[in-house]
Amino acid sequence: MSKTITRITSNQPVFKDSDPQDSLVTLNLGPTHPATHGVFQNVLQIDGERIVSCVSTIGYIHRAFEKIAEHRPFYQITPLTDRMNYCSSPINNMGWHMTVEKLLGIEIPKRVQYMRVIIMELARITDHIICNGILGVDTGAFSGFLYLMQEREAIYEIYEEICGARLTTNIGRIGGFERDFNDVAWAKIRAFLDRFPRVLKEFEDLFVRNRIFIERTSGVAAVTPEQAIDYSWSGPLLRATGIDYDIRVQDPYCSYEEFDFEVPVGTNGDVYDRFMVRNEEMWQSMRIIEQALQKIEKEPKGVFYADVPGFYLPPKEQVYNNMEALIYHFKLVMGEVETPKTEVYHAVEGANGELGFYLINDGGRTPYRLHFRRPSLINYQMFAHMSEGMVLADAIINMSSLNVIAGELDA
Repeated sequence: MSKTITRITSNQPVFKDSDPQDSLVTLNLGPTHPATHGVFQNVLQIDGERIVSCVSTIGYIHRAFEKIAEHRPFYQITPLTDRMNYCSSPINNMGWHMTVEKLLGIEIPKRVQYMRVIIMELARITDHIICNGILGVDTGAFSGFLYLMQEREAIYEIYEEICGARLTTNIGRIGGFERDFNDVAWAKIRAFLDRFPRVLKEFEDLFVRNRIFIERTSGVAAVTPEQAIDYSWSGPLLRATGIDYDIRVQDPYCSYEEFDFEVPVGTNGDVYDRFMVRNEEMWQSMRIIEQALQKIEKEPKGVFYADVPGFYLPPKEQVYNNMEALIYHFKLVMGEVETPKTEVYHAVEGANGELGFYLINDGGRTPYRLHFRRPSLINYQMFAHMSEGMVLADAIINMSSLNVIAGELDA
């Protein structure tokens, strides 16, 4: 079910065309800070404050993850996925685990699926906190960013309780989780759900009807549904144009088909709509987590991984005290477990759009070929085209609204 967000409109100033005889200035927008994360370079030709042409350069943070992964066992690739979209690492982790599980034909217990949903939706919230908070900073409003950062920290404490890590989580395993969530983790999740709605409402009150914010974002970098599809956009950017495509609905995984939630969509596809869509998605994520907690109560306690000893690393205490567990551990680590010779593609709804994993397997202990479909790379393709005719200040706002994560752009 889709939900159209409510817009607050504002009249945008009309600029006259510049004198064609004016001389143009070449400006490097990036790769140094501010606004370009230290890795994006855009060579601009500007006429006064207006951009005449833009050429984007990427690759400053390219780390060859796909090639590295082709030389690693399946279970050792998870830390590489952390370093893609590091603002929502758990979604990367879960997406990779589900890809290998599809390859191996592993059926995951319902309780584990619900646990994954909780973690992925928390990660979606942290990602949108970063994007919308920084968008506020780039428009000159710092307070909202500070309000939300406290809640991002609260989610990181949940991660820390579950897996011991915060930013690059390496959370879970192929087949489930390395351990069950403890009582402290469950308590922190519920405490977050109790506290965050008030903070998010305060954040929205600072921006949604703020005249300065509206003037800076409404009508800026508007994209039509046809343009978004032509450039293969997905995620909040695509939905901001009015297209209600969400993989959690169109191609459900982790039992998302059992959850009742709405897919927020925009109408103009501009910076303001992108902001509003992400805000509404945070409300929907909380709604999903609440339902997941209710569903977990009905499942058998203590289940946190699938019964697949040939592919799931057994707990250490079993390895030290049980011969069968030691044998499975040895075979898995040494790559003596046969895997199907086939190819699979699995996609999840990442915070920035369709996050896909295309895996070709030849039966060995490592992938024969592996490709990550990184939404930031796809989404960023339109930036140069969008920038032409735009004033420089709006180009910065536009870049923030695209939420291009450097690690996911270059991989």
